[in-house]
Amino acid sequence: MPDPASITPNKDYKPLNLLIIFNPKAAFGRSVSKMSAISSHFKRAGLKADFIPTEHAGHGSELVANTDLSGYDGVVAAGGDGTVFEVLNGLYRLQKSARIPLGLLPIGTGNAFARDLGLAPAAWQDAIELLRHGHTRWVDVGHVQSAGDDYYFLNILGTGFTVDAGQTAKKLKFIGNAAYTVATLWRALTMQSYPLVIELDGRELQQENIFVTISNTRYTGTHFLIAPDAVIDDGLLDVVLLEALPRHRLLKLFPTIYDGRHVEHKEISTHRVSSVFIRSPTDMLMAPDGEFRGKTPARISCLQQDLQIFCDK
Repeated sequence: MPDPASITPNKDYKPLNLLIIFNPKAAFGRSVSKMSAISSHFKRAGLKADFIPTEHAGHGSELVANTDLSGYDGVVAAGGDGTVFEVLNGLYRLQKSARIPLGLLPIGTGNAFARDLGLAPAAWQDAIELLRHGHTRWVDVGHVQSAGDDYYFLNILGTGFTVDAGQTAKKLKFIGNAAYTVATLWRALTMQSYPLVIELDGRELQQENIFVTISNTRYTGTHFLIAPDAVIDDGLLDVVLLEALPRHRLLKLFPTIYDGRHVEHKEISTHRVSSVFIRSPTDMLMAPDGEFRGKTPARISCLQQDLQIFCDK
């Protein structure tokens, strides 16, 4: 991690003018104490930045969609995965020609998308250095269409046990990064399976599932390597299905999610597809990028290389 005092403006690039959408409630309110240091760090890095806080759920999307972005070189989501989700969906309320590159500062509880970019949780100094270089790349974006709703995600969409654990983790954010691990273990005690019909590029599967995850990137939560082979710009989504199994088997499988070895278990199946359609006997809540939005039935598709993000190369 670079020393803030050692950073000097990068003379090889035009100084960037960035809009920073930050969530003062990220990391259970702990992130707001860092904003003064973050603002100073931007100045030392030679970056121009306007900071706007969110005030309520969904406000990040509203701010991005209602701001004239023509004078900015990028918009940065400062928070966790939920803040990235809001900023992303604000961008997609604009015409494609008006969308500017997306960056992030990982200062939330869950920073799974940042981890996929090589940024450790809470490594906001490294994230500013990445922004200073100004490199961008085109990446895939997941698109969800469900009854009465339409939205986008960058990281992962889940349902079933994923939602159950995510709702519990949200209540435990006060304990920090361990919230996702504790929530997963707790929900394992009362887990249930769900009868689903899943179409993978038109091929239909019918089975009892503990969870379904549809990944654009590799990580979920803070450290779970849920889709180890996912690539963010290949035009494909990585689907991981966990079929019904006894509780003791789930507890045995759980530790392997940290390094991606869960995909070797017989109860797990993986698929790489461009579109997914999920149906269930009753409507099931879905969890995109750590948020809770939309219900089955739902169609999920991959928009190949549809958005620019700031990256390290």
